[in-house]
Amino acid sequence: MLIMPGDASQESEVDFSPLCQFVSRDGVTVRVEIYRVLDVDDGWTLEVIAQDEISAVWDGTFDTDEDAWAAFQAVLEAEGIHGLTETVH
Repeated sequence: MLIMPGDASQESEVDFSPLCQFVSRDGVTVRVEIYRVLDVDDGWTLEVIAQDEISAVWDGTFDTDEDAWAAFQAVLEAEGIHGLTETVH
């Protein structure tokens, strides 16, 4: 878990899913981050980080980390890895 920086009275713990991982296709590697802020009931966030450290964060959140992973896989299959690094969802 990670403590998000900010006002000391409002620090938040972040829970990273065990589904976080690096994914490589067609010579491109991205880091898939699936996480949630524990003291906020907003669900799981999906973020894909390219090799140049530019990230795409999905609009909205997911009920489960498995739902977030499934969304990542669906876009990967439909658009390829280059679609993930060029589009914010």
